[in-house]
Amino acid sequence: MPLFERDTEIYRDRDALREDYQPDELVGRDEELRTFQAALQPVINGEQPNNIFLYGKTGVGKTAASRYLLSHLREDASLYDDIHLTVVFLNCDGLTSSYQIATRLVNEFRSESNQISTTGYPLGSVYEMLWQELDNTGGSIIVVLDEIDHVNDDSILYQLPRARANGNLDEAKVGLIGISNDFSFRDDLSPKVKSSLCEQEIHFPAYNAKNLQAILEQRATVAFREGVLSDEVIPLCAAYGAKDAGDARQSIDLLMKAGDLARDDDTDCITEEHVKRGRRALERGRIKEGINGLTEHGHLVLYSLLTHELEGQTPIRSRDVRPRYTRFTELANRDPLVPRRMRDHLSELAMLGIVSVTERNEGRRGGTYREYALDMDVGLIISAMRDTIDLVGVHETVEPYLDGDQASTLDDFVEQ
Repeated sequence: MPLFERDTEIYRDRDALREDYQPDELVGRDEELRTFQAALQPVINGEQPNNIFLYGKTGVGKTAASRYLLSHLREDASLYDDIHLTVVFLNCDGLTSSYQIATRLVNEFRSESNQISTTGYPLGSVYEMLWQELDNTGGSIIVVLDEIDHVNDDSILYQLPRARANGNLDEAKVGLIGISNDFSFRDDLSPKVKSSLCEQEIHFPAYNAKNLQAILEQRATVAFREGVLSDEVIPLCAAYGAKDAGDARQSIDLLMKAGDLARDDDTDCITEEHVKRGRRALERGRIKEGINGLTEHGHLVLYSLLTHELEGQTPIRSRDVRPRYTRFTELANRDPLVPRRMRDHLSELAMLGIVSVTERNEGRRGGTYREYALDMDVGLIISAMRDTIDLVGVHETVEPYLDGDQASTLDDFVEQ
């Protein structure tokens, strides 16, 4: 008897719940797709492509919509003899400079035997190589920069959209699509970049429970065998997803985790209990992974916000978090970051789903500002932050959540 046997009781096609699965139709994004499609229409007309900026939280369909529409655009453009369309899709995670992106783009257009080094060239020389490769390719070229907020300088975000107008290109018509999870990224762009990159802006709001239920039903039809889902499973996964910042990816992951637990239990039905167990397991893993990936200052910012949360002082503005963050850096023997960099860490926490952000508008007198609050279970966050607590010391609000063997204390903590 084999040690491993094929299990087909629960799943028909489990891969339909994976992140790289591309459904035949996107649901829950009709208005955004119409706006996006209209912004891409100049390509089919043989005109200069628009520069498009998509923004919204993680898991709200920005990348999926881009892949879906660009796939159809390539297919439809092939029907016209006078349209030559090239699409380059680049994820900027791990790319922090215009130089890195420019060299990657040059290599996208070159053969493997003619690649350039990612170091050693002046930026101007790399741009010259890029313009040459783009003109050699010719036609309409759409460059998609996903997670564009990882880029620390905005040179490439000005150069690409303006390349033809600045006389750098003769044959190629280039359009840039920037995708960002960070709402503040657009605000930090220089005016000249903003006017070029944000020619067409499309905001993807969080999915509501109805949207998420439609998405899950679409995936479930492909993924699961008929009759294995209890009636309450999809509505519950959708409700949790709507509560967790309207993230479709989290809802789909939860549905797959529930299916895996049912398969592990050797049962032929996925129930509400499987969903609840799956949510606890995923939340523990997500918090641990997100917090472990933070820098040391990211941990200190989170610890500061955590103590304010436990004191009932959230939602709270970044300026009110800063005094405690500064005190914690002193206790950790570190130099505090400038306010803007501290806010960047709050934005990163929001992008990870650990922190929620509320936009406030007090009118002409008070202006617009953001308030922050924790969006995850406090106990799970504390359990993932033991090293930071050891480094800084135990704030009095955290002490009830710790085991009796937690050694260090914050006897010298000065209340901020």
